[in-house]
Amino acid sequence: MAFSAVALPYAKDALAPFISAETVEFHYEKHHKGYVAKLNDLTKDKPEAKLSLEELVKTAAPGPLFNNAAQAWNHNFYWLSMCPKTAAPPPEVAEAIKSNFGSMEEFKKKFSDAAIGHFGSGWCWLVQNPDKKLQIVAFHDADTPLKHGQKPLLTCDVWEHAYYIDYRNRRMEYVEKWWNLVNWQFVKENMQF
Repeated sequence: MAFSAVALPYAKDALAPFISAETVEFHYEKHHKGYVAKLNDLTKDKPEAKLSLEELVKTAAPGPLFNNAAQAWNHNFYWLSMCPKTAAPPPEVAEAIKSNFGSMEEFKKKFSDAAIGHFGSGWCWLVQNPDKKLQIVAFHDADTPLKHGQKPLLTCDVWEHAYYIDYRNRRMEYVEKWWNLVNWQFVKENMQF
């Protein structure tokens, strides 16, 4: 079984003006699908090819296999974390965020600070821990909450390829605009109540 990139649930220009069609084209077709192609090369005719992508991420040792599997999975999650027309968070999500962070505004500030302040390449996540508490975490490179027993709810890609065409080195502006695309329904679908 070959691994694949998730089909985008929207047109490549649907995230504009916050993320351009050109960025989506390069990010999805070159970077994301590049990780998937490398992963398929690494697993060809090997037992790992029979695992689900999530199982492979959870069990792979550090190195090229993990890096490419995790980057494929992280990117799948990233595309689904966004939508062209964001709406207010569903009441259950809003209440969980308020309960864990004090307010939606405080949550957005803490998440943005973590994403903007993350040194180097990586990902900023909203996760749910086994005790159902929410937490903001930032991981380097391909690291992912799946390796840490956490349930991913939302992610923002802070590798430069996610924003450099549109924002150059202005990560802060990218993160500020990214909030206009958050798929709160996807957050709800991943949350355990």
